[in-house]
Amino acid sequence: MSRTLYDKLVDAHKVCDLPDGDMLIYVDFHIMNEYTSPQAFSGLDTKDLTVWRPEAHLAVVDHVNATRSQEPHDQASKLLIDNLEANCVKHGIAFYGLGDRRQGIEHVVVPEQGLVAPGMLIACGDSHTTTYGAFGALGFGIGTSEVEHVLATQTLRYKRLKTMLVEVDGHLPPGATAKDIIMKIVQVVGAGGANGYAVEFAGSAIRAQDLPGRMTICNMAVELGGRAALIAADEKALKAAAGRAHSDMLRYDNEDWASEPDAEFDKVFQIDAAEIAPLVSWGTSPDQSIPIDGEVPSVTPEMPPKTKAALIRALDYMGLEQGQPARSIQIDSAFIGSCTNSRIEDLRAAADILRGRKVADGVDAIVVPGSALTRVQAEAEGLDRVFVEAGFDWRPESGCSMCLAMNDDIARDGERIASSTNRNFEGRQGRGARTHLMSPAMVAASAIAGRLADVRDLQRETE
Repeated sequence: MSRTLYDKLVDAHKVCDLPDGDMLIYVDFHIMNEYTSPQAFSGLDTKDLTVWRPEAHLAVVDHVNATRSQEPHDQASKLLIDNLEANCVKHGIAFYGLGDRRQGIEHVVVPEQGLVAPGMLIACGDSHTTTYGAFGALGFGIGTSEVEHVLATQTLRYKRLKTMLVEVDGHLPPGATAKDIIMKIVQVVGAGGANGYAVEFAGSAIRAQDLPGRMTICNMAVELGGRAALIAADEKALKAAAGRAHSDMLRYDNEDWASEPDAEFDKVFQIDAAEIAPLVSWGTSPDQSIPIDGEVPSVTPEMPPKTKAALIRALDYMGLEQGQPARSIQIDSAFIGSCTNSRIEDLRAAADILRGRKVADGVDAIVVPGSALTRVQAEAEGLDRVFVEAGFDWRPESGCSMCLAMNDDIARDGERIASSTNRNFEGRQGRGARTHLMSPAMVAASAIAGRLADVRDLQRETE
């Protein structure tokens, strides 16, 4: 029977079937951060267990650290960071702490260091571990008890998922990016439309994306509800994985990491890339988005009561009016960063829009490079000067920052943010904060305009 890429990856890592229908799978690589790991190490200590394969784990500091300096912004953050370092020293695990030139957001650092390659299975206590599907690898988030289990045994209990194929064919219009592709997919499939599924992205528009673009798409697949996201490994993926520090020992060269041509999926969606415009989210769920030249949705008579109530709640929280043009929405701040869009390619795209322009009066603009190496590269290219001259605050340290407000980068109550992040939930960027998701270039355009703006207008000006 023909197999999907997902089935190939699961089969390659299955240790054995379990009596209840689940299976035990082997984890090639496991990533930890300071926020989701403390209880797992405590569990090891309580049971007097050690880490079975220390070399198959990596710990990074990224969630709670400050981005203005290497000093923790409060005692609680310092305790979490110090605790992770002490546990890594005790168990012989690699640790990328503050001041380490390899430090940064985990899902930016791992590809940068060559720690992901086609055919791998990667686990991490963070839902956006789906990012590694861009390489034809199976990545997914795990809970604290699972972190403890993989530390002790390098295995996990696993239940096979159903499969979903999302095909995006055709050419993207000007101004549309990988971020717009995945926001469109979330809009079409729905925020929970992929619950219980492993999602494979295919089609000419997906194949045309570079690896950073593919990582953005797979990163936000979790917003569909999917626990896994995959793109077939091609020459782009192989080249991106090759030549990195650790890539040779992690390669699986004995398999074609793609779905077989006649493999069947449980559910299939097809999207025309030509119909994808630059998008912005208007509500409090990633599937609540509209084209930048569109209008905020209005209640209609045929709308189901549950849908109507959700729309009214989102409008109320976001402080928007039914039918309000997207371009009329004023912003207070702009943020470029996160594991979704803080790579060097994202910074270049935003800098192209900002070059020679200024952030609007009254807009606080922040950019946080995804890793220390990304920052060094950007500064070598002069991108930091472009951001600073435009009026952005160029942060010297890397971390999740304002994506989830677990540090000192927290939005004010009611603050409206143009953001390159992955989630626009209520309170995600701070209590009462109002988040509008979009691509980094769109964030730059909005920062200049002082409102949600169409990047295509600025791109035409420079042609």
